[in-house]
Amino acid sequence: MGDLSDRLAFADATEQAALVASGEASPAELVDAAVARIERLDPALGALVAERFDEARAEAGGELPDGLFRGVPFLLKDAVQHSAGDRYQHGMTFLRDNPWVSPEDSELTRRYRAAGLVLLGRTKVPEFTISPTTEPLAHGPARNPWDPERSPGGSSGGSAVAVASGMVPVAHANDMGGSIRIPASCCGLVGLKPTRGRTSPAPHGLYWGPLTHEHVVTRTVRDSAAVLDATAGAAPGDLYGAPAPARPWTDELTAAPGRLRIAVLTERPSGRPVDPECAAAARATGELLAELGHHVEEIAAAPLADEAGALAMGTVTSVGLAHDADVWERRIGKPVDGLEPFPAMAVERGRATSGPAYVAAIEALAAWSRRIAAVCAPYDLVLAPTMAILPPPLGTLSGDRPIQETLPGWSAMAEIATLFDISGAPAISLPLHRTADGLPVGVQVAAAVGREDLLFRVAAQLEEARPWREFVPRVHASRSV
Repeated sequence: MGDLSDRLAFADATEQAALVASGEASPAELVDAAVARIERLDPALGALVAERFDEARAEAGGELPDGLFRGVPFLLKDAVQHSAGDRYQHGMTFLRDNPWVSPEDSELTRRYRAAGLVLLGRTKVPEFTISPTTEPLAHGPARNPWDPERSPGGSSGGSAVAVASGMVPVAHANDMGGSIRIPASCCGLVGLKPTRGRTSPAPHGLYWGPLTHEHVVTRTVRDSAAVLDATAGAAPGDLYGAPAPARPWTDELTAAPGRLRIAVLTERPSGRPVDPECAAAARATGELLAELGHHVEEIAAAPLADEAGALAMGTVTSVGLAHDADVWERRIGKPVDGLEPFPAMAVERGRATSGPAYVAAIEALAAWSRRIAAVCAPYDLVLAPTMAILPPPLGTLSGDRPIQETLPGWSAMAEIATLFDISGAPAISLPLHRTADGLPVGVQVAAAVGREDLLFRVAAQLEEARPWREFVPRVHASRSV
């Protein structure tokens, strides 16, 4: 494909869609080039857990929907969202060994297809999406393209690896405790967790109570805005919805944000350590925002802590896992077995939790959410490190290690990001900082519920001031494919 291939490896989804719209490339050419990159890169990086290349080629050669992303290659995270006719494994040894095929698309999958995206396969996740690192014992680890001996984060680690390495320009992700923003930080991507209820969970209820949020990881802010324009909105019968935007989010990218009041956090609410690189990333971004004309001030993180809320989150996630285990036992017709130590413990805890105790946990989460909202209320935006540590070496936090050894690292990766899963407020991780040896460090910006417009305005402003698209991972797609 010559010069066209050179443009595809790190062209974002908006650019690839424009090539199709202009006739410079066909959907089949985009898909073939992406398949070639996946086949070359994935054996070393482990981003995918299942492929559907033949189906994708047939779809690309047929009548695709005339959506915004017509013909653009895409990958679906192998968790929560289903795709008709494809295996679903959720990182589980149980579903690896007891195959199950999804009978229908989830609503969000349907919307991705309606936007013209072509699904090439499903990406790797930790078992039950319970970990902030993607190292499932069932399938082996996904590897960070910037340093293959380090974690790509989780639970959307496979999707982040695929986008960061140039396999595809955009991939599905979801976030119950930082699972979009953590891998975005580890892999140098844009990762938006939208407002709670912004996208539909249909045909299901809510996966982990009020904690589940769905979107994508991308290389650019404009792709994140455009995909949200194409997929947001409640489906009939959804229990929750988010405030409707005033206009398309892509229109916000060129809108002046005005002079905003921005709070900066450089500490963890728990008071536990923050890696100096992570704190420096937040401070440097705060200084940049001040140079851009915003009012910026550092605030204490301790008022955001809530011990009862943290315990309640453990209860809600455990009950969610227990419910999911029960679903798979009914579908497969045998008890779920072979779980990794932490998911096994969580399922046992969830099954032992009473109905009143679960309702009490939801009440505790609501109280914590209101506390977070109160602390953030005087400010338009809150800026913080996405994670409190750099991407850890693979194996140090994997599921086969003793739980007491892994939990401190898991907490350091997820503690700050989790605040906005609790509050339901939108938060975006941006790849604004790098260590001396080139490892990406994400910076997180959060707004009030429903205010993705502010996030996109400021994220676009930061992207223009400190562009990141020219940074290429150490393990990357060659410019010749």
